Amino acid sequence: MARARPARPRRRIPAPKTARRKDRYVLRLYVTGMTPRSARAIASIRALCEEHLQGRYSLQVVDIYQHPQQTREEQIIAAPTLIKRLPAPLRRLIGDMSDEQRVLVGLDIRPQQSGRVNG
Repeated sequence: MARARPARPRRRIPAPKTARRKDRYVLRLYVTGMTPRSARAIASIRALCEEHLQGRYSLQVVDIYQHPQQTREEQIIAAPTLIKRLPAPLRRLIGDMSDEQRVLVGLDIRPQQSGRVNG
C-alpha cells in the first residue's frame, strides 16, 4: 500500500517584473555641476518621482566634480547617470531623464511595451 505524501506548501508566485506599489526606491543621480543638462536631469527625475513614487523614494544627487572618488567607485563614465539601487535589480540610466517613458521602464515602474525598440 502506498503512503500518502504530506502536502507540500504552496510556492509563492513572484510579483511581476514591474515594481510593487509599496517598494521603496533608492536612487542616486550623478551630475556634472549645475550645467543646463544636469539641472534638467534633476528637475525631470524629481518630478517623475513625485508623480509616480509619492514618498516612496530617496534621491541623492552627486556632483562628480565634488565627489570624484565616489564617481570612480561607481564606475560612472557619463553624466547625468541615474542609479537605481533598490528595489533590485540595480539599474543605470544615462541621459537628461527627459524621456519619461524610458525612465519609467528603466526604473521598473512601468513595463516595456512589446514591439517597441529602445534606442
